Amino acid sequence: MTGSSFPLKDEPTIISSSILREVKVEDAVGMVLAHDLTQILPGQFKGRLFRKGHVVVSEDIPKLKDIGKENLYVIELAEDDLHEDDAAGRMAVALSGENTVYGEPHEGKVSVKSEITGLACINREVVDEINRLGEIALATVMNDSVVYAGEGLAATRAIPLIVPEVKVKAVERIADDYRKRYGRAPVSVRPLQSMKAGLLTTGSEVFTGRIVDKFGPAVRAKLEALGSEVAEQRFVPDDRQTIVKEINYFLQQGYDMILVTGGMSVDPDDRTPGAITAAGTDIVSYGTPMLPGSMLMFGYLQGIPIFGLPGCVMHDPYTSFDVILPRVLAGDTIVKEDIVGMGYGGLHRC
Repeated sequence: MTGSSFPLKDEPTIISSSILREVKVEDAVGMVLAHDLTQILPGQFKGRLFRKGHVVVSEDIPKLKDIGKENLYVIELAEDDLHEDDAAGRMAVALSGENTVYGEPHEGKVSVKSEITGLACINREVVDEINRLGEIALATVMNDSVVYAGEGLAATRAIPLIVPEVKVKAVERIADDYRKRYGRAPVSVRPLQSMKAGLLTTGSEVFTGRIVDKFGPAVRAKLEALGSEVAEQRFVPDDRQTIVKEINYFLQQGYDMILVTGGMSVDPDDRTPGAITAAGTDIVSYGTPMLPGSMLMFGYLQGIPIFGLPGCVMHDPYTSFDVILPRVLAGDTIVKEDIVGMGYGGLHRC
């Protein structure tokens, strides 16, 4: 063949055990189109009349003649083969779970999107196992990533035009085994709880009004974007006992979360870490292997999550707070190993 990716007439190409051939339009009924067909109506329309993978019916014959088609390239699928769109569609159905929706196949790809704002729940081992099969592909966002309603979560893809059905059956088996073992699909989205937080802003310079508070607006925006809210904000000077008193006040108010901002470095006059500890907090970690946000403190005070937020939360769009906060809102109990795991991929600026 020269100048074309299609066979010459009467010279069929064998793809797996399926066949790609050129046939007369009248003889194509019941066969599968091998490529898109475009219609051009000057001044009115230019676009796809029939998509690749369309099964030709008798009613299509006049329309095909109208666009000048006397012959078509079609696929005669073997019983053990699938067209790329069918393969991608079946994979999406098998893999998708709670709070997801998938679209129509297009050029061998199906996009899976989130129906809600939540946390991506994707099993890395399943993704790797599927991608080892060959001739098919699965691309996803990272596990525990925040996804918003309508955002892409995963995409299934058939690499060749014709895919052996055994490949897709393997994907379906992998997904089914995972569902049986864990009670959920390999690709799903966990909803976030709506929490009310008490926000305590420390710092004599803010308390006395010498500078404008910038922590409050930044923290409020982050919580509101995830469906939660700052229910109350209070201001205190850099005094350990006063900070402890205000933390206990928030605890008594019954807020779902306590956020303490400012004074988180190692300077002698930074009282916040000591005050959070003195309040009786079970500290999970003071410091994270992530930049920005390495000076973040996290723990539990009588079961209530409490954060000590460093200054970077005011001005950096993505910090360790943005990693841990969604996990807390999803109902996870954060342990030391979760913090340790933040180092790999945790450098977000140089």
